[in-house]
Amino acid sequence: MGDGEFLMNGQELATAAQYGATPLVIVMDNQEYGTIRTHQERHYPERVSGTQLKNPEFALMAEAFGGFGVKVERDADIPAAITASLRAIEEDRVFALIHLVVEQRVKAY
Repeated sequence: MGDGEFLMNGQELATAAQYGATPLVIVMDNQEYGTIRTHQERHYPERVSGTQLKNPEFALMAEAFGGFGVKVERDADIPAAITASLRAIEEDRVFALIHLVVEQRVKAY
């Protein structure tokens, strides 16, 4: 899911921890509400507002809820992150979250 969507629903990590669910969650972080921005650009050109995000460390958020979290900033690190996440799910019986930092479409200054 995107980072904006996760910020709207990330509390579900608490539910996963409470009930022992073990999903693998991948958060693609481009630091914006992408769908909302697309609609703003389409319907209100040059009037985009409030779509840039300052995100938390999502991997640390996962750990705070008792799961496994890993942050990935380089493509080359993706296979290791997936392996570690699946190991945590299988061996530790916890949910796992990969915080995947992706390129921003629009740079916030």
